[in-house]
Amino acid sequence: MLIASYNPSSLGDVLITVIHEDTAQQRIDKKGNIVRIRDVDTDKILGYNFFNVSKIIGSLDEKGQVKLNNSQVAGLNAALTEAGFEDELVIDNKPKFVVGYVEEISEHPDSDHLHITKTRVDNGDLLQIVCGAPNIEQGQTVVVAKVGALMPNGQIIWPGKLRGVPSEGMICSARELSLPNAPEKRGILVLSHEKYAVGKEFVF
Repeated sequence: MLIASYNPSSLGDVLITVIHEDTAQQRIDKKGNIVRIRDVDTDKILGYNFFNVSKIIGSLDEKGQVKLNNSQVAGLNAALTEAGFEDELVIDNKPKFVVGYVEEISEHPDSDHLHITKTRVDNGDLLQIVCGAPNIEQGQTVVVAKVGALMPNGQIIWPGKLRGVPSEGMICSARELSLPNAPEKRGILVLSHEKYAVGKEFVF
């Protein structure tokens, strides 16, 4: 997994790359313009920060989440090698926001408002997603933020548990997607069956 973000107005010319979920205890290694973040207990690499990134891969037009291409990832890997890091980034441009279809829904055994869904996404995958929206129903076409999605508010979607039940993604509301004129009332965004094909990338 490779999640990249770029916000020059707040961070300057720095590309943030995330490979694994943050942990409580982290170790920082800095070499030149690159900072590597690792977990203290497992030594797992969590991500890298590339300072002065425009000098490494050229200027970036995108703000927020960046979809890196093969050439850009190759440039970052070359910079890692030059700095003395032996690690290698692997490109991941699979869609993280997709149109899903709620095939099954059941009550959560330890909650009066959560529901357990089986939601079909791309590649025919069926994900178990726990959802607390009051308007969730079987047979709906919805927007799914898959594991690895970077939400507009900066939150990254990771596998997790809600009240002990595993959940592999999030069924989104219009407000969570920062869509124009999103209603204040709680509830997921329900898409038209006719306009949106299940499994396709949802662009917003």
